[in-house]
Amino acid sequence: MAYPFQLGFQDATSPIMEELLHFHDHTLMIVFLISSLVLYIISSMLTTKLTHTSTMDAQEVQTIWTILPAIILILIALPSLRILYIMDEINNPSLTVKTMGHQWYWSYEYTDYEDLTFDSYMIPTSDLKPGELRLLEVDNRVVLPMEMTIRMLISSEDVLHSWAVPSLGLKTDAIPGRLNQTTLVASRPGLYYGQCSEICGSNHSFMPIVLELVPLKHFEEWSASML
Repeated sequence: MAYPFQLGFQDATSPIMEELLHFHDHTLMIVFLISSLVLYIISSMLTTKLTHTSTMDAQEVQTIWTILPAIILILIALPSLRILYIMDEINNPSLTVKTMGHQWYWSYEYTDYEDLTFDSYMIPTSDLKPGELRLLEVDNRVVLPMEMTIRMLISSEDVLHSWAVPSLGLKTDAIPGRLNQTTLVASRPGLYYGQCSEICGSNHSFMPIVLELVPLKHFEEWSASML
């Protein structure tokens, strides 16, 4: 969960989000080093006299500033491609949940169970209980087992939506007539909040997502009580 004046990302809860955080730090360090070098060169040009004007025509310098950017781009591209393949790979999911976006709420269907479906609406501010979060709480949370591979099938009934949970590194578009999928693996229990990340209409910011990740035993008890 984000906190006031937060500058960085939310704490990672899934292996994919951990990889994304590492890649972000890796890329940010490269950007910082490049920015420092450029700032040093600019300051040197403004504060010192050029004593070797022939340096601008040197083949060695031109070779360096051609090859070095190419090496930097490779150092950024290879980890990025690796994470893209990891995010796309789905191996034998233990559970499949279908998510449909509506104006303006989400509906969920546990496809491995016969009649386990429900709608998830945002709780109005006037109905919130002490300690609940404004514009983020829902009447029906999505309860899922932790430490298990879960496949989310995401689509929409009307307009474009986007199913996003930042702490899990998830953001998948819900497109009418198309079924997108993503993988969810949580490393620890807890409540994880998200929102629709697509501008889907006037109530775009009022269709939150709440995932409740629990141990498998508690999930089985919950699913039995819902059937």
